Amino acid sequence: MRTVTLYIAMSLDGYIAALGDNLGFLDKVEKTGEDYGYGNFITEIDTIILGRRTYDWLMQHVSEYPHTDNDTYIIISNPKESIDNIQFYTGDLTELINGLKKKKGKGIFVDGGSELVNALLKQNLIEEFIISIIPVFLGAGTPLFREGRPQADLTLVDTKRFDTGLVQLHYKRFVQ
Repeated sequence: MRTVTLYIAMSLDGYIAALGDNLGFLDKVEKTGEDYGYGNFITEIDTIILGRRTYDWLMQHVSEYPHTDNDTYIIISNPKESIDNIQFYTGDLTELINGLKKKKGKGIFVDGGSELVNALLKQNLIEEFIISIIPVFLGAGTPLFREGRPQADLTLVDTKRFDTGLVQLHYKRFVQ
């Protein structure tokens, strides 16, 4: 069965971006040859879901969309034509997730941003969380988690500690 996984990094005080959508704090843990498990994770997925702001930010910083081999759904408000494997989705998130889970395939990667993550959390649609904690306090910016989501119990799957100070937490949502 396909699993919906949030794989993301945040500051110790819970921000996925500093003010101005600045991701410079991620440089603190950049190390040659270390990808913090991302390379292995990406081989286990074939579908990516992104918020529009995250997609726009990404496309301003790279010359080509990096996940062209994967089906990608960009969550937007106004309809837009698809580009190759990139679909711009304006419909109901529960319908999208349930439809994707019924298809054969690998995992589904939620790659941000905060608005999308919290919309999915409100509907209990994220099943696994792999969160890398960057050892820095930003003090302000874009918080990963917002108020208004239902309470959810999680089960710890794994923790990893890296010499850069990054700690990676892997949880599954506990479902009875």
